Amino acid sequence: MALLKIVKESEDLEFLRRKSAPVTEVTPRIKALLDDMIETMRDANGCGLAAVQVGVLRRVVVIETEEGLFELINPVIIKKSGEQQGLEGCLSLPGKWGMTKRPQCVTVRALDRDGQEFELTGYDLLAKAICHELDHLDGIIYTDKAIRMLSPEEIEQDE
Repeated sequence: MALLKIVKESEDLEFLRRKSAPVTEVTPRIKALLDDMIETMRDANGCGLAAVQVGVLRRVVVIETEEGLFELINPVIIKKSGEQQGLEGCLSLPGKWGMTKRPQCVTVRALDRDGQEFELTGYDLLAKAICHELDHLDGIIYTDKAIRMLSPEEIEQDE
């Protein structure tokens, strides 16, 4: 496993805006990417990471919350319900925080690392993380959906 370089908005916003291609086959290279993404996400103290954030334009996402670790290949949201509003940040936009509206509950269909299809339903933080990371796969950054960005002063007050 290896730590990967996280693409930062300040360095390459154009790359982060690109749409990721589907994975056509779960190969050992995709499995190694998943392992490296998990290590990178944990090292950066994040709860989610999309492959585009580490310079790979493939529809691959890792998410880790209290509910567990989830690896999603070619994920598609198939159901949304409710609404939540809360603070959101991103490993590609360090030091920036904004208020967003996301669904309270989300069900996603994806492939696992063995190429098997499964469904995952997430609530609250997991639902927010799924939406956030899947947006990355389509070149959307959470700031595009932010109701309001926090000022540096507001961020310092919350720390």
